[in-house]
Amino acid sequence: MIDLLVAGGGPAGLATAIHAALAGLEVVVAEPRATPIDKACGEGLMPPALRGLTGLGVTLQGHPLRGIRYLDGARNIAEAPFGTGPGLGVRRTELHHALARRAAELGVLVEPVRVGAVHQHDDHVSAAGLRARYLAAADGLHSPIRRSLGLGLPDDRPARYGLRRHYAVAPWSDHVEVHWSAGSEAYVTPLGPELVGVAVLTGHREPFEQQLARFPQLGRRLPPAAATGRARGAGALRQRVRRRVAGRVLLVGDAAGYVDALTGEGISVALAGAARLVDCVRAGRPQDYERAWCRATRRYRLLTESLLRLRGRPAVAARIVPLAARCPAAFAAAVRCLG
Repeated sequence: MIDLLVAGGGPAGLATAIHAALAGLEVVVAEPRATPIDKACGEGLMPPALRGLTGLGVTLQGHPLRGIRYLDGARNIAEAPFGTGPGLGVRRTELHHALARRAAELGVLVEPVRVGAVHQHDDHVSAAGLRARYLAAADGLHSPIRRSLGLGLPDDRPARYGLRRHYAVAPWSDHVEVHWSAGSEAYVTPLGPELVGVAVLTGHREPFEQQLARFPQLGRRLPPAAATGRARGAGALRQRVRRRVAGRVLLVGDAAGYVDALTGEGISVALAGAARLVDCVRAGRPQDYERAWCRATRRYRLLTESLLRLRGRPAVAARIVPLAARCPAAFAAAVRCLG
């Protein structure tokens, strides 16, 4: 019997497996899809995420990110550097490759199977033909395992969605740019010498081209002929969770609950959750994971919820960028919260 079965081989699942292997646990990842798995995401690693990955021995190539820049259609601009070193713009596929390489170096076995029904026993969990002391559900935003255990909660607020597309143009900044419109944000992340990623967060369910039209200042920098590949979408983003532990099953990554991509901290939160999960499994105290996860993610949840509340009030949302431009010290303090 193995110590930990990880359901899902995306970044959160592989990070959990790497933490477990480094802690001396026998771990197996169940993932039927081939590496790499691409998805709609901003592809900007905030400084805490980059430090966390480096601490796991994961090496990455990408474009250094020095800070955050907010812009609106009225040409208000607020800019501030990260406080503790750079972040990194890196393709989602490259991040996944790097995590998979590190897991393989540590001897983590990845089984090409899908975890279906999960059966819990007094001293183990059985799923996908495997027996483990514990199971980490890292099966994504719309986690089937979370749903099967009745751990999700309804949310009656308007849904938000994410879309991402790449453009073969030279980055014009070493900052992540956040362009604000009336109901959407567009995130521009430098990824390489001739590549940027553009991710739109919105409440509108429309094609990417229509979403981009809400940002004419940005659109002028992105000729349609420079678009590479197809647009990818994800959502609804917000996922409320009743709790993150059910017996010997523990939720991690997006499966553990998600507020929004507004602050770009998805990987940071996944890494923090993975570390706490492995600590609790190693100690044989899964019941401690809920409190540990809440402590580790409190700042992210408070900051992101606060920004979402402001975003949900049109009169206030229209003043976010002008106010940030007029109060650079306050904006810099907010950016330092991200790294």
